[in-house]
Amino acid sequence: MGFTLNNVLNNYLTTYSSKSDGKYDTHKKSELQKVYGSIVKLNKDAPWSLPATGEDTKHYALSLKENAHRMHHTLAGLGALDEEGLFSQKSAYSTDPSLATAAYVGPKTISATAPGFEVQVESLALPQENLGTFLSNDKIKLPPDTYSFDVAINDMNYEFQFTINEGETNRGIQERLVRLINNADIGLHAQLASADNGTALRLVSDSSGISAPHTLTYAITDDRTSKSAGAVAYLGLDRVQTYPDNARYTINGEPHTADSNRFTISGMFDVELHGAAPGRTVRIGLKTDVESLTDNILRLVSGYNEFLRTAADAPVSQAGSRKLIREITGIASVYHDTMASMGIHMEADGYLSVDEEALRSTALESEDVSSTFRYLKNLSGRLLQKSTEVALNPMEYVDRKIVAYKNPGRNFVSPYTPSAYSGMMFNRYY
Repeated sequence: MGFTLNNVLNNYLTTYSSKSDGKYDTHKKSELQKVYGSIVKLNKDAPWSLPATGEDTKHYALSLKENAHRMHHTLAGLGALDEEGLFSQKSAYSTDPSLATAAYVGPKTISATAPGFEVQVESLALPQENLGTFLSNDKIKLPPDTYSFDVAINDMNYEFQFTINEGETNRGIQERLVRLINNADIGLHAQLASADNGTALRLVSDSSGISAPHTLTYAITDDRTSKSAGAVAYLGLDRVQTYPDNARYTINGEPHTADSNRFTISGMFDVELHGAAPGRTVRIGLKTDVESLTDNILRLVSGYNEFLRTAADAPVSQAGSRKLIREITGIASVYHDTMASMGIHMEADGYLSVDEEALRSTALESEDVSSTFRYLKNLSGRLLQKSTEVALNPMEYVDRKIVAYKNPGRNFVSPYTPSAYSGMMFNRYY
């Protein structure tokens, strides 16, 4: 039962969840108590409704909740959780983004003239890849039986079982194993590789790099498995095509290695490697205050547009999305004239566009940047509040049949009965 529940949660996270940002998905006890209190209050006054069971409705509600989280993370990354720090976040530059990109993660008080770093990428970190035997789409030559094989990965061992029936083909069994391995979500991704002489199973580890004394990320065997053996040798599951390897690079001429293509330099720059070119130097450093401000505003506009797009892309059956669109665009329309004078324009459909040159000119000519762009702080605060509301109760924008309203002012909280309409408590979610 536990394994099945874990698979359900993993499927939910991989299907609907964006990449978690631990910095903003980790909460203090007091913050969790505040969220819990908000949910209890919503449950107290929420009307009774028929359960929303349609697949479109489920997907829409989950997408609203996820997008609200992304909007919250975008605003938090800009400093919206601390009004004094809003839009003061520094930005990093890379002279060759095809080899490496960087984001500044250091203290806000650092000087914009802080020294940068010179990076040379010798080689990228690689995952392990196994490529099986290419087989034609004929009847499988293994006799009908129940087979199994073991996968050792991340200090864990997993057994996979499958049955071969009379008349099944090589490709049919390969496709079934692709689904079996991927659905298990053990840190290994399977796909079908095609060639003129047939198809083969390609297995690639999610992680890259190696850690001594291991030379492989995973190993596949069936010599001590519980069911019939022979599938590993027949399908070639244990044939290593690419061995895992660490990234090799230099920082200011000093050699380094890492088991991932993403790492932090001196606690200041979050660097991600994209290509290797021995001898070519990439310089990473801080952008000027004006360029950093421009980047931050572009991130705000991008987050706003994505927030709006999720509501606009809702199925036609979700009329409640129009309510959310009105609320989002209504927030931005309050600052329409001020934004337009500084190069941020609100289009007829509610989306925002930016004239970067006009924006930079405004910042350069301003004697007090904080005062000039204060309206954006107000806009960010209202968007932060709206994203929190949507994350707490996305069902507010889902079409439901209300069967009864509660008696105003005479309701009691039900802390042991999470509302099906406002709770939606999944793993790390509110």
